[in-house]
Amino acid sequence: MKINHLFFTLFIMFMFGSAYPIGKIGINHFPPLLMGSLRVLFLFLFILPFFKFSIPKKNFKHLLLFSFIMGVCVYAFCYLALDFSSLVSPIIIGAQLTIPFGLILSKFILNENIPIKKWILIFSSFCGIVVVAYDPRFVEEIYGLFFIIIMAFFYALANILSRYLKDINTVNQIGWHSFIGFIFLIIASTLIEGNPFNYLYPINYGGLLTAFHAGIFVSLIGHGGLFYLYKYYPVATVLPYYSLFPLFGIALTFIIFLEIPGPYEIIGGIIVIGSVYLIQLQDKQSLRL
Repeated sequence: MKINHLFFTLFIMFMFGSAYPIGKIGINHFPPLLMGSLRVLFLFLFILPFFKFSIPKKNFKHLLLFSFIMGVCVYAFCYLALDFSSLVSPIIIGAQLTIPFGLILSKFILNENIPIKKWILIFSSFCGIVVVAYDPRFVEEIYGLFFIIIMAFFYALANILSRYLKDINTVNQIGWHSFIGFIFLIIASTLIEGNPFNYLYPINYGGLLTAFHAGIFVSLIGHGGLFYLYKYYPVATVLPYYSLFPLFGIALTFIIFLEIPGPYEIIGGIIVIGSVYLIQLQDKQSLRL
């Protein structure tokens, strides 16, 4: 990876790390589906001057599927996970399953070669999540971990689908997935959570700032930048850097909430992050060959 792309990747990981503790603050202001809809609304409004609702000649079906998975499923389950958990660190660690899910999907969808060492590391990363799930503080909030695992799967699938969108510029990808995401999420929020204006009025500036951060800094710069990188590098090269974001996220969680990871989270987190680091090391070795 080129040095400028490497620094850009590290900045993206910091943005991803900030998404969870700041997202938890947002959940204290808005219910999860409304929070997700506000996130994609800010993203859509920012990109709207550059987005022409153009329908590409190729891979439009892939674009629609990507837009639904990324714009609806990923954001909905992300905020549901934060809503169902009082702890943030286990959610951050659980999101790491995006990496093994991504490698598994790249094998079966893109037919990318996954050596046996990586399969072992994928298995060990899942074992680490099981360790986290046994944290006594987390046992009554297990739905939070369940939802973040679902989010990780959908996010990995969105990353894979983006590989079919090389001929579609990043603005169109972001525009379509934010537009479709907002339509579905605001309808779901209204049906399930009630009238959104009951939460928005009087104007909730604190909550809106968290949604703005998620929409612009995390989604636009973070996700948009990641999909930009996929135009130059295979999934197996870019996605392992995802292992760095929990370090930023857990540090910010401590700063904001004074939340100290318990022994189960530390041991499980080391297993997960260590497994992903070794996957990244495998990629570097394969590139040298």
